[in-house]
Amino acid sequence: MAADGSVVEWNEGARLLLGWTAPDVLGRSAARLLAAHGSFRLPPPGSLVWSGTVPLRHQDGRTVSVWLLAHLLRPTAGDTGDKAGGWLILCPLEDPGPLSLDEPLSAALMTQSPCAAAVFDGRLRLRGINNAMADAVGIPEENLRGLHMSEIVGGRQGEKLEEHLREVLDSGRSKEVQTFLRAADEADAHAWSARIAPLTDSDGRAIGVCVTGHDITEQYQARQRLQLVNEASVRIGSTLDVTRTAQELADVCVPTLADFVSVDLMESLAYGDEPAVGSLSAPFTLRRAAHQSVNAGCPEAVVELGGLDVYPASSPQGASLAVGRTVVAMNSGGALGEWLDWDPVRSARIKEYGIHATMSVPIRARGTTLGVAVLTRFRHKDPFTPDDELLAEEVTARAAVCIDNARRFSRERETALALQRSLLPLTLPRMPALEAASRYLPAARAGVGGDWFDVIPLSGLRVAMVVGDVVGHGIQASATMGRLRTAVRTLADVDLAPDELLTHVDDLVVRLSKEAGAEGVTEVGATCLYSVYDPVTRRCSFARAGHPPPVVLTPDGRTLDVQVPAGPPLGLGGLPFESTELELPEGTLLALYTDGLIESRDRDIDAGHDLLRQTLARSTGSLDEVCQDVIRSMLPAAGATDDVALLLARTRGLKPSQVATWALPANPAVVSRTRQYVLDQLAAWGLAEMAFTVELVVSELVTNAIRHGAPPIQLRLIHEDSTLICEVSDSSGTAPHLRRAKTFDEGGRGLLLVAQLTQRWGSRHTDNGKTIWAELTLSD
Repeated sequence: MAADGSVVEWNEGARLLLGWTAPDVLGRSAARLLAAHGSFRLPPPGSLVWSGTVPLRHQDGRTVSVWLLAHLLRPTAGDTGDKAGGWLILCPLEDPGPLSLDEPLSAALMTQSPCAAAVFDGRLRLRGINNAMADAVGIPEENLRGLHMSEIVGGRQGEKLEEHLREVLDSGRSKEVQTFLRAADEADAHAWSARIAPLTDSDGRAIGVCVTGHDITEQYQARQRLQLVNEASVRIGSTLDVTRTAQELADVCVPTLADFVSVDLMESLAYGDEPAVGSLSAPFTLRRAAHQSVNAGCPEAVVELGGLDVYPASSPQGASLAVGRTVVAMNSGGALGEWLDWDPVRSARIKEYGIHATMSVPIRARGTTLGVAVLTRFRHKDPFTPDDELLAEEVTARAAVCIDNARRFSRERETALALQRSLLPLTLPRMPALEAASRYLPAARAGVGGDWFDVIPLSGLRVAMVVGDVVGHGIQASATMGRLRTAVRTLADVDLAPDELLTHVDDLVVRLSKEAGAEGVTEVGATCLYSVYDPVTRRCSFARAGHPPPVVLTPDGRTLDVQVPAGPPLGLGGLPFESTELELPEGTLLALYTDGLIESRDRDIDAGHDLLRQTLARSTGSLDEVCQDVIRSMLPAAGATDDVALLLARTRGLKPSQVATWALPANPAVVSRTRQYVLDQLAAWGLAEMAFTVELVVSELVTNAIRHGAPPIQLRLIHEDSTLICEVSDSSGTAPHLRRAKTFDEGGRGLLLVAQLTQRWGSRHTDNGKTIWAELTLSD
């Protein structure tokens, strides 16, 4: 019968029952088949199965009272035929009679079976069911005898079950099937485990099929709960991000446990504060961290993601946080009604979607309260059961630990990042020797590490560049990085050669490692690349300790092969370091970096080194733009797996006219001639107004070199836009030092005078002795 009540199918059995042929009834109202004074009770709305006795009119005019079974035909995708939404009406035409204990078929049936059982004959017609099966089906046996499984169950599910019966009958092998069936008087389907076995006679021939069914609804629901807990352990906590972890909690619970889930966290967590410990009191200010719904876009949500809301004690959220346990609200009465009256927007949303049950579960970990998860049902018709509460508490407890871990990690990462940024140079100094730019990026997941870079001005307009990497991540690595950076700057001020400087830093790392081992902390290790560039000679020296080599590109884009011995990592102790020196054309590009830039899971170090060289060769624009291009080309969009430090420098050189050099004999008489040399050179540079100060400084430095040093002696003046440098070199290794001259001393005041007249002064050791230098800042 179609949805409009017209007959659309009429088989031979129907003709035998009532005498009408198919042309007599097809397309006409089925009500014409009712007897004149017969009545028909429509099935209740929402019914899928209906059965009952109905008086029908035979073709010869007599009344035939028959029992009918009707199945609602559910429309399938693309089904627009007459049967869509109609009914399939069945009536057993032939009753083969009840089972007899004398029949071979009945002898195979366990009549006292405690499980639901049914027997089908060789034509797969139902011959009998036990009381347990009759209770499960909800229809008496005498009304079902003679029907096929597809007619008893109906729909595609009944067809599949009948296919299983026929397969067992034909093959003679038993089969187990799990399915969902709903009795005529039940609102929800039950999970069944059906065992289908062939029934044979004494000769072994299959004469029927026996079906035994076990209601496994409770076991199925238990497996579903266990699967949800297992899924939660896998899906929740995939990252160390608080918001992402909260979203994973909401995603896991929908739709298995609830139709809408919201996760609200304490407002203090957003500011890095420690969560509250112990009992809490309302009202609570919570921030929406995540929500999920069976409806796209979460239209049930009253609070937007990231928004704040205040929950009083009358709300389920406030009540559960105050008592520290799960609170289930099943209706709008009592305290829940008071809360909804206070919040009309939320009350209207509950009525709009038919929300009938909520469950608020506190999110607690390690004795602290982090927030609350609220599970809501409107499509699920059943209320929350005690098993649902236990399941929600188990899943939320797992998520709480992950959220707390993410919170702790985020706080430590922010602290380490703040420490890291305070230890790294905020800006790079402006120097005549080179132009520099830098980038530092913390690891996307591992947290802040110990990568660092530095640019250190040295005497004689030289500049030191350093990049290092401390093993490990976190605050400990950042603190160690700060100590090593300070040590490198201190040693650089002494003007040590690169290989000698790394030797001293290696000794420091060995001491730090011993201290860390004594305190039970992981041993300290690091790598480092140190270089010094001289704009006067345009030569650059390099030394490295287990660090990736630099990339050096000439102004025309060619790569210079810098053979810098790798050297051992810092912290091994007792092993030598070697340095390499080469001359660089003006405008040469230097790239110093840590391994996080070139190494990843997708490529090895050599491939990363080649990609960096190619990126630098094609990049144009300012050094800041080149840095950005390198970061964009070398690192994935989601961030690097390790810290990245990048330092780029473009060299400059001084013109020969900016440097004046004189070789001086070790004779005191040469001092007067030296002053004249200096005066003439200052006049040539247009610095005659500096003559008195420079003449006095040069006289003191040259006199000290003649008296206390050893030949050969050399004087060098270096003129830069804002600086004038005086350098006196000799072959003695003894460094001068300031002292306080007494009242009647005839000497000892020269270096004190130099220190007062110059911006800064100092000494550095060279391969052939030492150099005393003094730097003067030129006035406008």
